[in-house]
Amino acid sequence: MTELVSRAGAGDNAAFEELYREHAGRVYALCLRLSGDTLSASELTQDVFVRCWERLGSFRGESAFSSWLHRLAVNVALSAHRGDSRRRKRVEAVAVLPDTAGVTRSDARDFDLEKAITMLPAGARTVFVLHDVEGYRHEEIADFMGIAIGTSKAHLFRARRLLRKSLEPQ
Repeated sequence: MTELVSRAGAGDNAAFEELYREHAGRVYALCLRLSGDTLSASELTQDVFVRCWERLGSFRGESAFSSWLHRLAVNVALSAHRGDSRRRKRVEAVAVLPDTAGVTRSDARDFDLEKAITMLPAGARTVFVLHDVEGYRHEEIADFMGIAIGTSKAHLFRARRLLRKSLEPQ
């Protein structure tokens, strides 16, 4: 366990702020990919760090802090999604996308992929991000999401098919 994590776990606010600055970008990016919405991603990022602060004392240092935080972020994002699904049927709005006038061809392709990922159905998007972007195995994804391994594989197949279709040249 690093000294910074130990100090933060002991209640040192300055150490926790430093951990936040080091990891907030990656946590936000993960939350954005899982939620597909910038406002939700911001809220989820804050939730992740609140939970991190609450549970930092339970971090045993058996893995890297970044791995522990990453897993915490996945759990927070998936719990929020399950809660939203229980309360109401979710209607996903497409965020207003920035003007791409000055974007290079390579940047535009990356932008198109990110946009296409946000357009995926929630289950397919979550499995795609966890498997193909974050590198989790189907067994882990099934455990996170409370679904069968076969369902995880089906979601991934569907996500890849939909992405190929949406990224085809028109």
